[in-house]
Amino acid sequence: MEALNELCDLVAAHPDLLLADKLTWLSSRCAPPASSSSSTSRASRAHLHSLLALARLLPAGAAGAPLPPPLLAFLTSRAFLSPAFWPQSFAPAPFLAKLLPLLASAPPSPVLSSALSGALLAALDVADPASAPLARAFLAAAGAAAPPLLPADAAPVAQRLLLEFAGTDEAPPKAKGKGEDAAGEDSGGIRDVVQRFEAEEIEALERKEVAFRLILQVLGGEAGLDPDKVAKVRNAAAWQVRSLTDFLKIRKRDWKEQGVQLRARINTKLSCCQAAVVVLVRSVAVMDAADSKASKDMLQQTLAWFIEATKSCILSSWRKLKICEDLFCTLLNGISQITVSRGGQLLPVLLIPLKPLVVSTCSQADMTGCSPGALFEAVVKLSCEIIEFGWTKDRALVDTFIMRLAAYVRERNDYEEEDGKGKDAVPLMRLNVVRLLAELCVCLKRWEVVDMVLPLFIEHLEEGDASSPSLLRLRLLDAISRVACLGFEKSYRESIVLMTRSYLDKAKAVGAAENNTLPSEATIERTETLPAGFLLVASNLTSTKLRSDYRHRLLSLCSDVGLAAESKSGGSGADLMGPLLPAVAEICSDFDPVSSVEPSLLKLFRNLWFYIVLFGLAPPIQNNQGPAKPASAPLNTMESSVALQAVAGPYMWNSQWSVAVQRIAQGTPPLVVSSVKWLEDELELNALHNPGSRGGNGNEKAAVGQRTALAAALGGRVEVAAMSTISGVKATYLLAVAFLEILRFSCNGGTLSSTSTLNKSNSALSCVFEYLLTPNLTPAVSQCLMAVVHRAFETMLSWLDDRISDIGVEADVRESALSVHACFLIKSMSQRDEPVRDVSVKLLTQLKEKFPQVLWNSSCLDLLLISVHNELTSGPVSDPAWVASVRSLYQKIAREWITSALSYAPCTTQGLIQENFCKPSGAQRTQHTADVVSLLSEIRICTGKNDWNGIRTANVPAVMDSAAAASGARKDAPDITLEVLSTAVVSATAKCNHAGEIAGMRRLFSTMGGLNMGVPQSGQAPQSFDEVFLSKFVRLLQDFVVTAEKQPIDNSLFRETCSQATALLLDHMVSDSRTNLEGFSQLIRLLCWCPAYISTPDAMETGIYIWTWLVSAAPSLGPLVLAELVDAWLWTIDTKRGLFASDMKYCGPDAKLRPHLIPGEPEAPPEKDPVEAIIAHRLWLGFFIDRFEVVRHDSIEQLLLLGRMLQGTMKSPNHFSHHPAATGTFFTAMLLGLKFCSCQSQFNLQKCIMGLQLLEDRVYRAALGWFAYAHEYYESPNKSFAQREAQSVSIFVHNLQNERATSSIDSGPKSQGRDGELNMADQIHPVWGSVDNYVTAREKRKQLLLVLSQNEADRLEVWAQPINTKDMSTFRGKISSDKWIDHSRTAFAVDPRIAFSMTMRFPTNSALQSEITQLVQTHILELRTIPEALPFFITPKAVDENSALLQQLPHWAPCSVTQALEFFTSPYKGHPRVMAYVLRVMETYPPETVTFFMPQLVQSLRYDDGKLVEGYLLGAARRSNIFAHILIWHLQGECEEADNEKEPGVPKTSAFQSLLPAVRQKIVDGFTPEARDIFEKEFDFFDQVTSISGVLFPVPKEERRAGIRKELEKITIPGDDLYLPTATNKLVRGIQLDSGIPLQSAAKVPIMITFNVIDRDGNPNDVKPQACIFKVGDDCRQDVLALQVISLLRDIFEAVGLNLYLFPYGVLPTGPERGIIEVVPNTRSRNQMGETTDGGLLEIFQQDYGPVGSPAFEAAREMFMVSSAGYAVASLLLQPKDRHNGNLLFDSHGRLVHIDFGFILEISPGGNMGFESAHFKLSHEMTQLLDPSGTMKSDTWNQFLRLCVKGYLAGRRHMNGIVTTVQLMVDSGLPCFSRGEPIANLRKRFHPEMNEREAANFMVRTCVDAYNKWTTAGYDLIQYLQQGIEK
Repeated sequence: MEALNELCDLVAAHPDLLLADKLTWLSSRCAPPASSSSSTSRASRAHLHSLLALARLLPAGAAGAPLPPPLLAFLTSRAFLSPAFWPQSFAPAPFLAKLLPLLASAPPSPVLSSALSGALLAALDVADPASAPLARAFLAAAGAAAPPLLPADAAPVAQRLLLEFAGTDEAPPKAKGKGEDAAGEDSGGIRDVVQRFEAEEIEALERKEVAFRLILQVLGGEAGLDPDKVAKVRNAAAWQVRSLTDFLKIRKRDWKEQGVQLRARINTKLSCCQAAVVVLVRSVAVMDAADSKASKDMLQQTLAWFIEATKSCILSSWRKLKICEDLFCTLLNGISQITVSRGGQLLPVLLIPLKPLVVSTCSQADMTGCSPGALFEAVVKLSCEIIEFGWTKDRALVDTFIMRLAAYVRERNDYEEEDGKGKDAVPLMRLNVVRLLAELCVCLKRWEVVDMVLPLFIEHLEEGDASSPSLLRLRLLDAISRVACLGFEKSYRESIVLMTRSYLDKAKAVGAAENNTLPSEATIERTETLPAGFLLVASNLTSTKLRSDYRHRLLSLCSDVGLAAESKSGGSGADLMGPLLPAVAEICSDFDPVSSVEPSLLKLFRNLWFYIVLFGLAPPIQNNQGPAKPASAPLNTMESSVALQAVAGPYMWNSQWSVAVQRIAQGTPPLVVSSVKWLEDELELNALHNPGSRGGNGNEKAAVGQRTALAAALGGRVEVAAMSTISGVKATYLLAVAFLEILRFSCNGGTLSSTSTLNKSNSALSCVFEYLLTPNLTPAVSQCLMAVVHRAFETMLSWLDDRISDIGVEADVRESALSVHACFLIKSMSQRDEPVRDVSVKLLTQLKEKFPQVLWNSSCLDLLLISVHNELTSGPVSDPAWVASVRSLYQKIAREWITSALSYAPCTTQGLIQENFCKPSGAQRTQHTADVVSLLSEIRICTGKNDWNGIRTANVPAVMDSAAAASGARKDAPDITLEVLSTAVVSATAKCNHAGEIAGMRRLFSTMGGLNMGVPQSGQAPQSFDEVFLSKFVRLLQDFVVTAEKQPIDNSLFRETCSQATALLLDHMVSDSRTNLEGFSQLIRLLCWCPAYISTPDAMETGIYIWTWLVSAAPSLGPLVLAELVDAWLWTIDTKRGLFASDMKYCGPDAKLRPHLIPGEPEAPPEKDPVEAIIAHRLWLGFFIDRFEVVRHDSIEQLLLLGRMLQGTMKSPNHFSHHPAATGTFFTAMLLGLKFCSCQSQFNLQKCIMGLQLLEDRVYRAALGWFAYAHEYYESPNKSFAQREAQSVSIFVHNLQNERATSSIDSGPKSQGRDGELNMADQIHPVWGSVDNYVTAREKRKQLLLVLSQNEADRLEVWAQPINTKDMSTFRGKISSDKWIDHSRTAFAVDPRIAFSMTMRFPTNSALQSEITQLVQTHILELRTIPEALPFFITPKAVDENSALLQQLPHWAPCSVTQALEFFTSPYKGHPRVMAYVLRVMETYPPETVTFFMPQLVQSLRYDDGKLVEGYLLGAARRSNIFAHILIWHLQGECEEADNEKEPGVPKTSAFQSLLPAVRQKIVDGFTPEARDIFEKEFDFFDQVTSISGVLFPVPKEERRAGIRKELEKITIPGDDLYLPTATNKLVRGIQLDSGIPLQSAAKVPIMITFNVIDRDGNPNDVKPQACIFKVGDDCRQDVLALQVISLLRDIFEAVGLNLYLFPYGVLPTGPERGIIEVVPNTRSRNQMGETTDGGLLEIFQQDYGPVGSPAFEAAREMFMVSSAGYAVASLLLQPKDRHNGNLLFDSHGRLVHIDFGFILEISPGGNMGFESAHFKLSHEMTQLLDPSGTMKSDTWNQFLRLCVKGYLAGRRHMNGIVTTVQLMVDSGLPCFSRGEPIANLRKRFHPEMNEREAANFMVRTCVDAYNKWTTAGYDLIQYLQQGIEK
């Protein structure tokens, strides 16, 4: 309910927050009102709470606004008067007491007024006893808060209320005169009075009270009563007031009623009388002034009644009741109002009885304490009001009144003496009169009154203790001190002289009467009264002149008191001086310690601190101090150990004195003397009063004690032996200095509050440094003073460290102190004294190390860069050597400062430097520009080696990229190098330009009178400059967001708009205007959110530039900007953008390989490149890390904001994108998480230990979750992207390795929490679930994460540096098998997918494979959704044993096609469950997708004993015509010619051959008529084309081309659905009749024919030629297999983004030894190129593309390189031989294409002689293009190597898919499987046993081996000699 109330109050205070919506919603929560016909329904508590909430919102509505229906129904239904309406156990009275005041504060409303009027009348007329308490509660609540009744509604209520005053038509009798009494003294008279009052019913009194309170608002209003009725009300009220005197005189014992009943009667009666008093005052105020006589009589009578009643209150035994005090105050207020309302007419009448009233009040015994009570305060208030009123009306009368009161100070009351009191006793009345007169002086603040009263006070005091009672003297001293506070100079001086003289006399008396017993009052006067008076004066004096005088007097008094105590042997000065310290502290609180001090005042300060130290009054300054002991020490001689105890503690005196000494230290100037000898003489002179005193030189024992205490105070920095030359008085002086300066820093960190002079620093270091500048110091003294400086500095560091967790204003104070001290130290480096410069540098270094946030303090940076140079020329004497030395020092410190700042937070540092340049320039800034340029020009940071050691934040690539963005210049170069000077100048210039634009427009706007010139429109206020441009920028930024959803935005325009908006925002902050804060909050929100909405690198760079600008120019905006950014970041998590695009189906390279090599449905790529948003997130993260380094030590608010961001980021390990381009960004986020968790050692997050512990676990879980997916490669167009990714992971690994040990982390409270967690068996961890041993499990997870992250870092490093042959992993320790087993179990427990991913990263680790296999089989029911688990339980052994595990296959998730096809091979023997699963997987994917593996599917029919594969093929053929056609062609290709006798094969082969035609026929029979028509057209057309080869065979060669044309003319295109069999996406539109070319062949006549084709889904008018070769007599199936592998490699390269070229041209077997082969377009063989040119490839390229170095030539060279690298990888795997120049094609772009794969894998020409020993062809002429230098060191060669290595690495990841594709063809009878172990050797060429670096090195060696190998050249020579193929 409290939260609802606060929310409603907030809405009510801000009516613009959609008030109508809130009212509607709250109204909906209220139950509908019950109909009048139905019985009253019981309300719910929610209903009543909603009514209160609605009422709270009423004040926010406009006047006349409609009343919410639920409230109206509540009032009009009168249901609240029925007990059945209220919920059970619900108190209606408190509810009504809350509701009615809310309704009373609502704007006037006729509906509300009418409803309230009716409710009041109903409550007044309630007759049901059960409803009567509810009616009384409602009326009481209404009476307490008068409802807003309109005149028409108030009249009937007033008429009804008059009925409550029946029988009061006559006025009561007049007040009785002196001596008369209302009640008889005899017991009978008292009984009659008691009976009369007891006859009054309490309920009747309550109703009268409510009636009085309600009738008030109709008295004198528009609906005012007529005079007769007013008189009736007045008489009723007067009767009540008149009865009050008799009522209060009744003593408690006279009442029959007692206890609670009597208390209720007393309270009710007095409350009724109080209401009657208010009514009576109002009624006489509205009396007609024309009837002056009657009016005057009534006023006088009323005053008489009131005074009589007040006297009765004072004398009543009930006066201590709260209601009686309230009644008394109401009566006095009424007296004051009546008196003032009639001018001065009633003043004489009032002042006569007022004096007795005041005296009676002062005579009460219960008003003499420290707090006199409400009655006394009310009398004082009335007296002040009457005196203030009468001051100008009748001054003489007022003076007489005051003097008569003052006379009571002299006189005694006779009745008090008669009571038997002694003559020495002080009458209570006199004490209270003194207090009253003092209060009058203070309240009236008139010097005339003070001059009348103060002489009387002083006269009594000067009479001495003998004639003035002691208590009266204390009261008089207190009164004098209060009078002195008023600041009237004459009275002040008289008072202070008296007070100081009195205190000094008492102090001397203590010493003189040491063995006598002093009166208690004298002790109180010295220890309490006078010190309190001194403090009161010090606290209230405001005059600067008087405060200065008072400061001097108090210090003189302290000096005199100390001297008095010192002059008497054995006297204790602490008891005498201690009480004065609070007053001294207060009067010194506004003293500027760095201002020039008069010598006399400085002497007094020296004496004060001398005595403070001597008497041990200062608080201990060592950390081991004990608890304070307020008891005073006896007045005896101090030993030398007192000084040592003063240093180390415990404190022996009042704790208030300790606080006072600390405050005094803040206002004490440095105790600097030009000669220590002078001070010694002075103190020795003072000590001559007592030669045996401990202060003299003669007392060596005391001197040793002082030196010992001094050594302790200095923290042992100076040994006691080194102080032998220091006398006792010098030691005391130095001890005083140590105490003073250490205490100065212990209170507020050493920040001086005064800013009286601009040339002085606010740092207390300016005070402590004054001692170092003192001339003529002895070495010992100098050493001690230097130690004081260091101790004071250590105290300051401790103070800052203790407040590291402060927030809000306290944090600002802490950071302000840090800035002030750092600035002073920077300025102090220009001192002429070299030791001072050295200590300044040393202390500044310590400050930076302890509080790194000072690095980004703008004031410090400004001093370092520019302002500090003013110090070099400010000296009176020019000293070039000094100037050069100081300049060199500043250059060195500034360089270190800026470099260190850049290394941790380069964004913020650059922003601060830019802001420094943007500040208004002046002579002091331009004078030393050369120094700044020289300094900054040497500072730069880059991605490589920098000036700092180790890894810092700036080494994180994301931070470096953000720094480049913050610099204002986009850096596209691979290696970012930020020139601090140039970027700062450029960005500062741009910012100044934007600021100038805004300032200029603002001036122009103001000059022109705004946009609403001329006559403004009615009702429309003119818009201000801020409003106009604010709305403009908000609209522009919103438009950018809308545009970004549809199309790319104009980045330059976006940057310009954001910059201008930022300049407007900052300009608004600088101006005095604070209007439209909500609008500027919206602008800040848009500036922070727009880059997140747009989510592009360019937009994010603009955002970082803007955010850095904001937090640098206005640090106060830092928390607001960060809060918005954190909200925006969390929004990207919710909306799954960028790094958090977890549900994006197209999540990386693997998505492009679905479903051939990767499980999952193939998906179209997204409209927007996901990498763009990921890079934007990386930039954003860099900015967050930058801000983290800045705020981690000084802003707990911003640190907690970052913690909120990280908790949201790490909340789920599954909401991260799996795109490989997100690797670096992801691990950068994890790095930030680790860095944040490292803050748990910081004191400012000690309260967040559990949250940090949870965050740490979430970081570990999220980081491990990255490895739940198979690793992928990604090639970015940005050349440095891969290196930055690798570096990001490496830095994460570095931080993870350097994380503190578990034992250190688990210390303190954290370990207790974890121990508790370990000891609870039912404890469930929110991240890890049930954990047996948290510490052990955490270490195991950390080690696992370390292994996986290191592997990822190594992998990415190889990808980034593929030809760097150094293997860093070899330097790491090897992991044992047991450790691998432990890692696998840990991974499986976290997420089984992590374990499966480990098998892909370490494929040959047998221990890992074995353990995971066992884990899978144990937890198989939990893994059904993970296809990667299949190989671990579907094994040949499981198939042989028909394992029960195979029963899970029907429920298993689909795997990839290649993984499914693997189960078709012979080791799995066609197991029914396995085959059923495989076919279910195949049916999951569209038939067209599976068509690629048609040769393998056809081969799987060999093992299809259950006809499952056949059934799948027939079903797929029915679903897809293309699938059916390709299947038929492959079936025909597998068939053997009828007349072709081959070796009899195994029976299975015979069965396979017999199966093929049958399956073909089943497919054809299953066609629909439309499908059969398409089938017949397609096959008939291409059969006709193929048959041309047979027709041409008998034709002579020279006539064959004409014969082809003749045959082609006979063929027609059968329809629009005809497509090329080798490329089903190309539709045939015609045949180029002249394109037919017969090719050479030994047997048949292959022909090449060109078709006109269009793309199936493309432009129908875009007709392109496509040539095909129709072969007869050649088996094309082996080419199909080779091109399948090449096609898979091409897909892999394209998915990864590698710039490698492969052209897997189409080949399709259409029958036995028949097939169609696509011709590679726009190509010619190397043989053909050699027929026209005698030179090599280099000469041919120059001839075709221009000279070397020309753009065309270099482009062709690059095309050749990427194609050569692609085919190098393919050749390494396939081992194609017969690579003569006739089988190498070159297209028009220079790209290489390999054709004719008749010899692959294990076979080679020449009877498998294996002459071509190189893995791929790299002849001399090819190396001339790839390696222009010929030394294998050229950039081109290195780039070729990089491409080869990356291609090989990308292919290795999909080794199983490629090997499976080839393995399924083993039984096909292809020649490539005829010898050796082709599958095993193929797998070996992938080298799965190698890590990435070893595999990369292998590929490099392979390329080097192939480089111009002699066997390659030899084979070309053989082919040239045998076949005439050009070499």
